[in-house]
Amino acid sequence: MTGAVLSYGVATHYADRVANESLAQTGRAIARQIRDAGGHLELSSPVVETLGAERISEIKLFYAVSTVPGELIAGNRHLPAPPPPPVQSQENISYTDTEIGGSAFRLATLYYPLPRAIHGEDRWLLVQVAKGMERHEQLTREILLVTALPLAALIIVMSWFVRWGIGRGLKPLTGLKSLMEKRDPQDLAPLELTDAPEELDALTHALNHLLTTTNENVARQRRFIADAAHQLRTPLAGLKSQTELAMRETTPEGLRDRLNMVHSSATRSIHLVNQLLTLARSEPSNQTSMTQVKVDLAKLIRELTAESVPRALAAGMDLGCDSALLEAQINGNSALLRELFVNLVENAIKYVPRGSSITVRLNQEGERYVVEVEDDGPGIPDAQKPRIFERFYRVNQNDGNGCGLGMAIVKEIAERHHGSVALLDAQPHGLIVRVELPITPLEPAA
Repeated sequence: MTGAVLSYGVATHYADRVANESLAQTGRAIARQIRDAGGHLELSSPVVETLGAERISEIKLFYAVSTVPGELIAGNRHLPAPPPPPVQSQENISYTDTEIGGSAFRLATLYYPLPRAIHGEDRWLLVQVAKGMERHEQLTREILLVTALPLAALIIVMSWFVRWGIGRGLKPLTGLKSLMEKRDPQDLAPLELTDAPEELDALTHALNHLLTTTNENVARQRRFIADAAHQLRTPLAGLKSQTELAMRETTPEGLRDRLNMVHSSATRSIHLVNQLLTLARSEPSNQTSMTQVKVDLAKLIRELTAESVPRALAAGMDLGCDSALLEAQINGNSALLRELFVNLVENAIKYVPRGSSITVRLNQEGERYVVEVEDDGPGIPDAQKPRIFERFYRVNQNDGNGCGLGMAIVKEIAERHHGSVALLDAQPHGLIVRVELPITPLEPAA
């Protein structure tokens, strides 16, 4: 559409230009035929005068020569009124479209200043020339055909090349679409495209990254489900066995003993389920559990230590808090951070012998807060320290009170807060669990 409008505009412009030049040449030729004949102006050539007398339908040419102000020298008296003469004394020409006898004409109006020798005042010679528009329209059509036909052919050819180029360029996308449609939903292996253009590399890389991440998440979930099923099978089987034995008891004392064992088994099962749920929330793939708020580590450490003191006293241990900071604000998930430090204190109470001391410390080192839980128990052999953070690993495999998830949870939560956890030896004996968390900048209060 734009090409057609442009072609029509070009054709009209050049047809108007040719018609105007023709009218101007005719008007100047007529003006050159004017001569002074004893005090009045007249045409020197009878041919032009004869031409002006022909009928409109045959020649389609009209002219009129007159003085302004003054009288008609030669030509047709019924041409449209001319525009006013120019201000400056020099040749002036203008073009307009008009109608004469119901037909369309192109009219040229030429003004020439008359010498003062002829008339003692400033006067103008007016020449008007009108030609029919048939020739103009024919010329417009010819120019339009000359320009539009090659342009149309060029558009057709270019459209074919563009379609061919787009089809060739999108062919790898078609192959990618076919590859994805034929792929099994369980197949999360990276895509392999041969002869793919550079523009498709970024898309392929993004898809492969998505597939790899999804595969890792699925593998993590499968591993979690398998571990959970394996760990839950034993306490649930024990709970079922104790229940069956309790049903066979005939004495109140025996029934009470069995129910106590059922209660202990149910308690361990609940603890295991809670640890599994905490581990699931702390995994990197679970983004919904990482709502961040302002957390005061100093206040959190003091509160958790105070809450754990009764249990420590019941286990015959001395639990204390040593914080060098009155306030330690960070951005983090309060529930997960609370679970992290609860696990550290609970593990210390659970695995060190009676009469031991446990100290929870909070300090600042550079741009990090450091929380240490130190005990003076037997410690952990160096050979076993790297495995402490593995899921379901216990230093004493014969200890049925733990499930081996506490330190794995601590590690997951610390890493989700861009921190780290390490195991150090205490002097002269014991263990220090050291957690480092970055001091995140707080947003100014509104």
